[in-house]
Amino acid sequence: MNIENTEAAIEAVLFTMGQSVPLEKLSAAVGQDKETTRKIISNLCTKYDDENRGIQIIELDGSYQMTTKPEYYDVLIAVASQPRKYVLTDVLLETLSIVAYKQPITRAEIEKIRGVSCEHAVNKLIEYSLIEEVGRMDAPGRPILFGTTEEFLRAFGVTSLKELPAISDEMIAKFKEEAELEISKDDDEIEGQMTLDI
Repeated sequence: MNIENTEAAIEAVLFTMGQSVPLEKLSAAVGQDKETTRKIISNLCTKYDDENRGIQIIELDGSYQMTTKPEYYDVLIAVASQPRKYVLTDVLLETLSIVAYKQPITRAEIEKIRGVSCEHAVNKLIEYSLIEEVGRMDAPGRPILFGTTEEFLRAFGVTSLKELPAISDEMIAKFKEEAELEISKDDDEIEGQMTLDI
């Protein structure tokens, strides 16, 4: 199979799968070694950029996926009946950051860092496919361990967790401070409800 045919075969596989394909499987499918396949994909990416195509190939932790370019989102929603869009609040972002940097992590460990309950935030992040169950801790009750997903990598435009910026002690302190504000706000709301009930 010559280079042009190999490029076409890679495009066919990635387009048809619609999700990420590990480099190992992709190289086996097109009959090339992993390094050659990686170079061919890199050349395809350059071609798409040079020709200003509406598609791109992205790397996600050693796997590859064909996607549309973000700048064409407005065009897509003009024909999509229910485009997928979600809003990440500060609480969700903080919880997601903790999972990203401390994974695998249990809900109890997240709550220990934030200082407040995070059941709603964890459930929302699972609903958005940004985190998922990655196993169980070998401890009493076998609590669920959470980690980030490929959707997380896609959403934040990184190819692997190694590309995430380093997190500082100041950032952890800020999370705790904002969680304390969250607690005091909840307490004020409860107090207000009690006053109204009286």
